[in-house]
Amino acid sequence: MKVILRQDLKGVGKAGAIAEVAEGYARNYLLPRGLAQEATSGNLSQMEDRRAAATRRDEKLLAENRELATRLGARPVEIKAKAGERGKLFGAVTNAQIADAIRAQHGIEIDRHKIELDEPVKGTGDHAGSIKLPLGVVAKIIVRVSAQ
Repeated sequence: MKVILRQDLKGVGKAGAIAEVAEGYARNYLLPRGLAQEATSGNLSQMEDRRAAATRRDEKLLAENRELATRLGARPVEIKAKAGERGKLFGAVTNAQIADAIRAQHGIEIDRHKIELDEPVKGTGDHAGSIKLPLGVVAKIIVRVSAQ
């Protein structure tokens, strides 16, 4: 019997796949527990509609993330910190401070855990970093630290 899987099942297939299983397995286990549905023409067309909608949603989200990445890379994120005479900071600039500065300067909410710096920011000047956005988009940023 052909069924459309609603969840990943070990040894059977992944969610959304069409699998050929024994009729007893389908009728007594998969269908009553909601793990699969019968592969009728109506269910198949419904599944294709859901896939098409998900694809359109992902394409829109990917375009938004790419646009966000270009906005973030367009201007540096400026942070003021206490520093000594030679530009060495008292402490370091943290990812939370960078996320707060992005929120204040760009109006964009970024999770501090998604920010990666090439090296710890312990001095004034420009420092390179990146932000991991959804769907594999990476935004390159410049963190400009100046003495307070």
